[in-house]
Amino acid sequence: MRIKGYDIEPKADLQKADLQEADLQEADLRGADLQEADLQEADLRWADLQRVNLQGADLRGADLRWADLQEADLQEADLQRVNLQGTDLRGADLRGADLQRVNLREANLRGTKLPFHINKETKFFED
Repeated sequence: MRIKGYDIEPKADLQKADLQEADLQEADLRGADLQEADLQEADLRWADLQRVNLQGADLRGADLRWADLQEADLQEADLQRVNLQGTDLRGADLRGADLQRVNLREANLRGTKLPFHINKETKFFED
């Protein structure tokens, strides 16, 4: 699926949508409901995901470098192997999310609600 650069209707209802490997670079998804959506291996670089609902979504292997996830709800999301380098996560809720092998280098985590346990493979800084 290729949606690169397209604007999706504000607050679009995409619950449980199958968006595996979708090209969503630079997409405007502000306020969208992507609860339990399948976004495995999706390309969301530079996407605007402010206030998006990603509760329980499967984002394994997705590329979210430099995306805007301010105030996004990522509770219980599967973020294994997700690249969040440079992502703006201010005010996002990551409680209960799986952060195994996540790259958070240069991410803005100010005010972010993080899970109590952080996996040792989660990368916050250059090795």
